[in-house]
Amino acid sequence: MSAQTFAQPLRIFIGYDHRQAISYNVLQFSIFRRCSKPVAITPLFLPSLPLTRTGLTPFTYSRFLTPWLAGFQGWALFLDLDYLCRHDVSELFALTDDKYAVMVSKNAKRFEWASLILFNCGHPANRVLTPEYVQDPKQCRNPHGIDWVSEDLIGDLPREWNHLVGYDAPRSDAKMVHYTQGMPIFEETKGSEYAEEWKTEHTKANQTQGWQDLMARSVHSAKTNDGRIVAKLHPDANNG
Repeated sequence: MSAQTFAQPLRIFIGYDHRQAISYNVLQFSIFRRCSKPVAITPLFLPSLPLTRTGLTPFTYSRFLTPWLAGFQGWALFLDLDYLCRHDVSELFALTDDKYAVMVSKNAKRFEWASLILFNCGHPANRVLTPEYVQDPKQCRNPHGIDWVSEDLIGDLPREWNHLVGYDAPRSDAKMVHYTQGMPIFEETKGSEYAEEWKTEHTKANQTQGWQDLMARSVHSAKTNDGRIVAKLHPDANNG
């Protein structure tokens, strides 16, 4: 592998829902803190896209713009936002096979195949996925069934990369945990598999050290007359 190839970030697109921003924050944090290669994570924020079609979530259909957003080049991963990444996602990208247009975990619930899609963005079969096509329900009728490609162009990923909590049999080795019935932050789903891991990740993703640890030795600090270290904007700061 050349240095130039390695330098290209792994491209990841995550469906964004303003009603549950906390889910997006936890997922993207869990991805980049475990990944051994650079990642470029893009939220699919509907107001910034040439698409107005929605479903249960704002990203119900915008996921299918991933190849277009990637310039119809290379591989890119789409994820629903209600995941927890427990493993190095570069190992998922290592499973890509150029003979396929898309790769998904072919679990029993076919409507969930599209929750995690590795897109071979340069594959000719994906050229149809333009904003105009995805916007039109007469053309783009059942994309969650991956209906724009033939079955032989759909590669199969190991089940541990899309473990459906509440649908799949419990397992301890899931690499990507999908809380498809709701994040474990809710009362209705608080007993979910991997719930405590998600809560721990949530705490880590939204923590910060205190100001004294982060800023006390920076140029933005000042001493008070009684020797305390405060921010220069603090009313007690001695900025003289």
